[in-house]
Amino acid sequence: MRAGMRALPLLMLVSVLGALRAGGTELTFELPDSDRQCFHQELERGLKFTLDYQVITGGHYDVDCYVEDPNGRTIYKETKKQYDSFPHRTEVQGVYTFCFSNEFSTFSHKTIYFDFQVGDEPPILPDMSNRVTALTQMESACVTIHEALNTVIDSQTHYRLREAQDRSRAEDLNGRVSYWSVGETLILFVVSIGQVLLLKSFFTEKRPSSGSTST
Repeated sequence: MRAGMRALPLLMLVSVLGALRAGGTELTFELPDSDRQCFHQELERGLKFTLDYQVITGGHYDVDCYVEDPNGRTIYKETKKQYDSFPHRTEVQGVYTFCFSNEFSTFSHKTIYFDFQVGDEPPILPDMSNRVTALTQMESACVTIHEALNTVIDSQTHYRLREAQDRSRAEDLNGRVSYWSVGETLILFVVSIGQVLLLKSFFTEKRPSSGSTST
């Protein structure tokens, strides 16, 4: 019973530390060929945001991406990138637009993952930035656990994306091997029938025609 009571505060601490991350959105969506998908977010001036994206499946695993500020000025643009990260601090207030384009591809669908984080990460301890005294042992442990949790979350996201990408490649390779096996089977079947007919023609007796027989 005491062990359970001791574990309860630790679980609550882990839950709180896991929730203390900058606000944002994670999304995985499918981008058809010759298409473009845009997202919009209203932001205050002086606010920091970070856009991380990665192509999970499709074609050569590349996509065009650009970000525009409320005045229509392009503040970020990359072409045919597999993955990238774009941090920026807003200079004007308004609606920011970030788009993913697959218009250069005529037949390959893409699956895109992006993580849009808005705002600076709040301190896990009150008045942490204004403190002049050293952290206590408990506070230092909280900071260490918080940093470790952030590392774990980032690692889980990375490995989840890698797993999805590898699974897509494996399924594609499996499909190609299956088609190749079916083709080889058909070719072998046709060659076997041809060989049987060819051998049969060697042993077939040719009867002379009646018109060519003379007495």
